[in-house]
Amino acid sequence: MTEPVAAASGEFAIGGDLTVRRLGYGTMQLTGEGVWGDPKDPDEAVRVLRRAIELGVNFIDTADAYGPFTADLLLKKALYPYADDLVIATKAGFARTGPGQWVPIGRPEYLRQQVELSLRHLGLERIDLLQLHRIDAKVPVAEQLGELAELQQEGKIRHIGLSEVSVEQIEEAGKTARIVSVQNLYNLAQRDAEPVLEYAEQNGLGFIPWFPLATGGLAKAGGPLDQLAKEHDASPSQLALAWLLKRSPNMLPIPGTSSVAHVEDNIAAAKVELTDEQFARLTEAVG
Repeated sequence: MTEPVAAASGEFAIGGDLTVRRLGYGTMQLTGEGVWGDPKDPDEAVRVLRRAIELGVNFIDTADAYGPFTADLLLKKALYPYADDLVIATKAGFARTGPGQWVPIGRPEYLRQQVELSLRHLGLERIDLLQLHRIDAKVPVAEQLGELAELQQEGKIRHIGLSEVSVEQIEEAGKTARIVSVQNLYNLAQRDAEPVLEYAEQNGLGFIPWFPLATGGLAKAGGPLDQLAKEHDASPSQLALAWLLKRSPNMLPIPGTSSVAHVEDNIAAAKVELTDEQFARLTEAVG
């Protein structure tokens, strides 16, 4: 597996001018337990990142909150200086107060600080896609997006996205800044974000499904995808990712893992082609 396997997933232009291969990689699992601190095997984490690139991935999603900053520092260690076509998307606005603890903070000065720290930790002069990790209900949306828009005008952010939002929140944010992507919980078994996905399709937004494999439930032996996977000569994870890729041309799955073997298996999903009938069977099997 030395050819750019991820290329088979097709491409999407985020914001109309930032072209990425649709099957990417998410860094959250490159941290310690509770998404806190260093991983048990930092060397394997570096190997995972480098292997993803070797397999053609050129879209990596991370966040200041992963560690915090653990994933960013591993990214820089593994991949800097970055390839010209590599797009690193990151997030800010979700503070960490301990393992497994997440607190939305959308105060403008905090968002600015986190963007500046992300630039430093990643070794970047500009963040290609900065996503507001969560909207802070205690701060007016216009203030949160307004600060990101100012950073964009200063040349520190190229594009702005949102995470875990409703259609109404996307539209509200869009009054202050141009929104080019949305990252919501979505997978074959959890489709509550369907209205947001449809909105993304209608308005040209990239849709980044987090938790794309519903870790465990979809892939376990005897699970809903087990028999279908055997029929396809594919792994359950590959079927779940292939389903996402076929579901929408705006879909940008970012499966994460801390294992080289798993990253190879996940990215191989780019070559799994589902017919309309197979797609329907999967949809019904896990609906």
